[in-house]
Order: sequence, then structure tokens, then C-alpha cells
Amino acid sequence: MTLNCGVRQRGDVTILDLNGLLSLGAPYAFGPESGVVLGEKVHELIENGQKKILLNLASVRFVDSSGAGQLAGAFASARNHGAELKLLKPTLQVKTLLKITKLDTLLDVLDDEENAIQAFGKSVGAA
Repeated sequence: MTLNCGVRQRGDVTILDLNGLLSLGAPYAFGPESGVVLGEKVHELIENGQKKILLNLASVRFVDSSGAGQLAGAFASARNHGAELKLLKPTLQVKTLLKITKLDTLLDVLDDEENAIQAFGKSVGAA
């Protein structure tokens, strides 16, 4: 199964609804270039002037170390281009990986879409 990506807009926030596995793993298991979808999509959005990107991870069943690298890369790319990237509704497995890799200290991780949208413009840890 590859990583699928739906795109929707809420005001000035672009939401990527991700579904599947975020991994570069074996092509027979995860599909060739399964992880490239995320990086390409985020780059495309940034190039098109999107400055607020929310990754909905509710339907991402698995993220491995390469997937964590993709999340970090997407964050860095957004930041380098003056955009913001936040994560929405990660599963327990994804939350655990974010904690282990300490990405949860770098990225805003939110469980409610409305709160996530309102959090744009606020830094990680800001109250």
C-alpha cells in the first residue's frame, strides 16, 4: 500500500489528508516511491504560495524512520520557505515515533482540527 494524499482547503490553511504507510520500505510492501508523495506534495504547495500546511495523520497506520525523516524534511522545507507545517491527529504509533525521535519538540502536534487551524501563527509551545 502506498501513501495516498487528499488535499482540501480551510481558509488559508491547506490540509493534506494522508492515508496509508509513511515509509520508503521495500517496494513490494509499500509501493515504489511511496514516501516521495509527501515531500513532493509539500514542495508543490510551497511553490504555489501556500504558507500554512496541516498534515492530517489520522489515517496513517505506520511511520518508520524514513517516514520520520520525511516529516522532518517537509518541516525544514516549509520553514526555509517561510511556511508553517503542523501535524494533526497522529495515531499512537506515530505519536510514539515522534516522541522517540524528539520531532514532537520541533513540530506542533494537535488532536483537534479547529485548534490546529487556529494554532497557525503561534510557535511550538506557545500558549
